[in-house]
Amino acid sequence: METLNFHFENGLRHIPAQPELVGVVSSGNLEVLVENAALQGGCAIEIKTAANGFAAIWEAVVTDFNQRWQLSDARISINDMGATPAVVRLRLDQAIETLLEHAS
Repeated sequence: METLNFHFENGLRHIPAQPELVGVVSSGNLEVLVENAALQGGCAIEIKTAANGFAAIWEAVVTDFNQRWQLSDARISINDMGATPAVVRLRLDQAIETLLEHAS
């Protein structure tokens, strides 16, 4: 298992207080947990992955995610069992969309 950590500053979009969990860790999939956290406007993303050696790809995917959503005071935990970048993007977007939908 490899653990990767990314942090982004100056987010613009606050998320609701309740956490949101989407996905299931199983063969070729991943789960994403999004939580509100006091991070001084930042967004922290921790990835635990069974696929070692893909840090550059993970960085590209989460940087793109951050540019699209610009979350503030958000902690995101990802447990991965070898999902493709497209599945990662889908699950991340699904988590935020579900979280915001439940807040409405």
